[in-house]
Amino acid sequence: MPPLKPSTRTLLTDRRLWIIAAFGFASGLPLALSGFTLRQWLTEGQVSLAAIGLTANIGLSYTLKFLWAPLLDEVRPPGALARFGQRRGWLLMVQPFLVASIAWLALCDAAAAPVMAIIAAACIAFFSATQDIAVDAWRIEAFDQRMQGAALAGYVWGYRLAMLISGAGVIASAGLIGWHGALGAVAVLSALGIGVTLLAQEAPAAARKRGGAGWLARSVTAFRDPLRDFLARPGALAIIAYVALFNLGEAMAGVMLAPFYRHLGFDRAAVATAIGPFSLIATMTGIGLGGWLVARIGLQRALISTGFIQMAAMALYVLLSTLPGNHPVLYFTVITEAFVQGLATSAFLAYLSGLCARKFAATHYALLTSVAPIASHTVGSLSGFLVQITGWTLFYTLAMAAALPGMLLMLYILRRYPPQESTP
Repeated sequence: MPPLKPSTRTLLTDRRLWIIAAFGFASGLPLALSGFTLRQWLTEGQVSLAAIGLTANIGLSYTLKFLWAPLLDEVRPPGALARFGQRRGWLLMVQPFLVASIAWLALCDAAAAPVMAIIAAACIAFFSATQDIAVDAWRIEAFDQRMQGAALAGYVWGYRLAMLISGAGVIASAGLIGWHGALGAVAVLSALGIGVTLLAQEAPAAARKRGGAGWLARSVTAFRDPLRDFLARPGALAIIAYVALFNLGEAMAGVMLAPFYRHLGFDRAAVATAIGPFSLIATMTGIGLGGWLVARIGLQRALISTGFIQMAAMALYVLLSTLPGNHPVLYFTVITEAFVQGLATSAFLAYLSGLCARKFAATHYALLTSVAPIASHTVGSLSGFLVQITGWTLFYTLAMAAALPGMLLMLYILRRYPPQESTP
């Protein structure tokens, strides 16, 4: 018998859902500080385009976090933190370092010493990625199957709200209280994550009994078996290549958006408005409609249609590059791009979920979602050099064309190795 759906009353009164939403807020808050917000600050400090492009490498911590994730499974938190449990203990270990890194960034001077600001942002990304590992593990262990959907929804809304604050909120506030004050406020907000961890209850599943083998041997097994299982399936390498190429065009375009907007004459207030609440609403609407399309027309057709829509929407950046200072086109471009990105991401994540074997679901999903952003943290880092050679209009034309290899590979995979469609 399938599990009963929780009632609305149950959802609103379940304390764990409020906790996971707060954890989502804590996880989302640092993300923009090593991404768009940092690049906006560096752009205003007249840092070179090449250096700004290289900041894409900061996000490698989010891509490679699966490498040290087994440590948070197999190694007990140090000292007295062990009494808080495996998940909360590690969170209480990491979160003070995360707060300190954000405070360090707030004290930096992006114009006079951009290298120190970038190092601080790299520390933020590392501790933030480690916090994500522990939070994801807590969510999986704290909720049973029937509540996982509601838990993920609460997490995403908290995450998105936090990104709005550390993105558009910080950029807008910088005009009133300066960059140091705005980033310092984020450091104060991030300290609330420690309070959330103290309020949470350790999930029973985390209190596991370890066997006699050393943690290193168990970690090797934890990686080897799921990887061996995935690579044994038909078309595994082609699928991995598609996952890595899926976001290539968006990666090239996204890394250079802050200096792009600045070059076109848009001030801080205009940028904050463009990436603010309306963009957030567009993203969430796109995600919802993408999920509906998967159920309505099937995963394969949803992947094809949303993928090509996303690719076509990037032509708006080419148009915007020819219309400097045009605020309506800026807002239309950003909101439309946010909507179609949510649309395509929803179908893409549904595809990734279907690739995961049941017995290795968590590990397969972690590995695939680590492969997905490789383009933005590798090829994306060269965007600044490319802009200097080509100029903005040709650059965004090339970024749109860069999405084509991934789309062609997707069509090949869907034809040769079609996913198993599940009943909605």
